[in-house]
Amino acid sequence: MSAPVAVRTPAGAVVARVLLVGYLLFVGFTVWLPAAISAKVTGLVGIIASWIADAGIASYARSAFVLEILANVALFVPIGLLLALAWPRLRVWQTVLVGALMSVLIETVQGVMPSRFPTLSDVIANTTGTLIGALIVTIILSLAGVERPPRARRLTA
Repeated sequence: MSAPVAVRTPAGAVVARVLLVGYLLFVGFTVWLPAAISAKVTGLVGIIASWIADAGIASYARSAFVLEILANVALFVPIGLLLALAWPRLRVWQTVLVGALMSVLIETVQGVMPSRFPTLSDVIANTTGTLIGALIVTIILSLAGVERPPRARRLTA
């Protein structure tokens, strides 16, 4: 029986992992800060919704709802990008599953925070953002002719 061969992690994957840790810290601070403090970070949605309402394009409530969803999608696009680059053997569905689980964790923690509340629309929007990020990486690598690393074979007894 031969010894397993050590496979070196590509430098790009290591960089993506480091960036992912930093970005996840940013996301954690953004979504788990008390609502009064996070409003200073996320208040841009309200400002833009006010501009849209003042311009007569849509009501404040409707534009705030749409912008909140778009912000949640945008928040998770980098997660999909970085997960796909950090672990290139993951399939798109696996990357999306990881992003969905992260979102469920975020919403669960928000459920026990007195000033925050969880929503299913956030989980859906965050998961959609992860999907978009993973698809961007997949499409760009495919267009560039970069081969996906082979899946590790399972050992059978």
